[in-house]
Amino acid sequence: MTEDTEPVRPDPISDPAAFIGALFDAHAGQLRRYVARRIGAQHADDIVGETFLIAYQQLNTFDPARGQARAWLFGIATNLIRKQVRDEMRDYRMTAKAVNVQSQQSEGPDANIPDRVDAEAAVRRLASGLSTLAPGDRDVLLLTSWGELDSNEVAAALDIPVGTVRSRLHRVRKWLRRHGSAQVGESNE
Repeated sequence: MTEDTEPVRPDPISDPAAFIGALFDAHAGQLRRYVARRIGAQHADDIVGETFLIAYQQLNTFDPARGQARAWLFGIATNLIRKQVRDEMRDYRMTAKAVNVQSQQSEGPDANIPDRVDAEAAVRRLASGLSTLAPGDRDVLLLTSWGELDSNEVAAALDIPVGTVRSRLHRVRKWLRRHGSAQVGESNE
């Protein structure tokens, strides 16, 4: 079996529950890690559970010819995450503010102040930048870096052309390089 193919699964038509169960066994862990990084571990199990519930309910929308089930599941999860974008943006803004408050507090003469100031500035820039990215750009970046999906899988997950994924990723990486955080946007393409 190559990296681009998925294992043979039960037939989604004749045994939908077994099919979804096999998908859960194969992809729930990675999906949970992605969701936890996007919106926090406290919501990850709920979003993953809802993802598989929706997958079961909308099994007729899964078209193996359009892509792998993994990308389909990540697309469902991303749509659920979008419902919580306001909270996510608030968290990014709060992180940027919290770094400002922490940098104003002293940790004593032993603290490595220059390193701490540099790290706080980088976190502030990244958190602020993530909150200002267009939702589509943010989804592409986070599906690539945190979800570890390649461009083809991101395209399938978001139902957009691969060229659009690459264009968005290029734009985000350019922004990250300008702001000193290029390593965050590297992918496994």
